[in-house]
Amino acid sequence: MAKKEEAESQGTSSKFDVQGFLKETKEELDKVVWPTRQQLISESVAVVLMVVLSTTLIYLVDNFFGWASRQVFG
Repeated sequence: MAKKEEAESQGTSSKFDVQGFLKETKEELDKVVWPTRQQLISESVAVVLMVVLSTTLIYLVDNFFGWASRQVFG
């Protein structure tokens, strides 16, 4: 109960202010710099390429170690 009384004495309320939240959310979203269509496409292509390259590298290393372990233990 002490925390509730302390919050009330400081002028803050434990209730959630929906209107204030939505207003602040809109203000923050107005500050966002949204990418252009070209930026979105080029960065998405870069991410897909990195995922494909990483996946290929992991696949090749896994196959190499599988082959090596069959040579040693097989």
